[in-house]
Amino acid sequence: MTKETEGTPATKPTRRIDARSLRGLAHPLRMAILEALSLDGPATATLLSRRLGESTGTVSWHLRHLAEHGYIEEETGRGTKRERWWRAVNDAKLLNPAEFRDDPDTRDALAVYLHQLAQQFFSRTVTFLGEDWDGAWQQAATFSDWRDLRLTPAQLARLNQDLMAVVARHTPAPGEEPASDALPVIVQIQSFPRQEPDGA
Repeated sequence: MTKETEGTPATKPTRRIDARSLRGLAHPLRMAILEALSLDGPATATLLSRRLGESTGTVSWHLRHLAEHGYIEEETGRGTKRERWWRAVNDAKLLNPAEFRDDPDTRDALAVYLHQLAQQFFSRTVTFLGEDWDGAWQQAATFSDWRDLRLTPAQLARLNQDLMAVVARHTPAPGEEPASDALPVIVQIQSFPRQEPDGA
């Protein structure tokens, strides 16, 4: 099970990604647009085209596609007929890859989605490493892995549920004001089995 957006079912409505909406999202530029709107807030096609290095016309086309599938919505009361503002729909998106494993029409879209998601995780990490953070933030951040686990699928699922519960405890309730020195924080959790080498 992958969780695409920040937040938890306890604080946000949850949307399960089905085959149709997966095909609507599984495109590198559409995923980049949705990530930009989710992380940085509402924007116009012009603003997004500058951030992403794409033409305004191309970005506008993909914005309409994302809106058609319910990933983004127009921010009403802002902008003009010629220049609309868009925002990400505020929900937690859940996808179970096993649901599409035997669907040839969706397999390619699933591969694009998962590989692009992994690329986004990697890019966020590289961006952090290239920035000049003070000592307190450098000490608070972490890059960790654990290699001595041997789990069944059920045990791995329980581990992930426990990790999600920890994140949920640190997620502000709706309307709760953050501390004055708080900054946005991204928590990336990847947990997956590894094929053992032949003869192990």
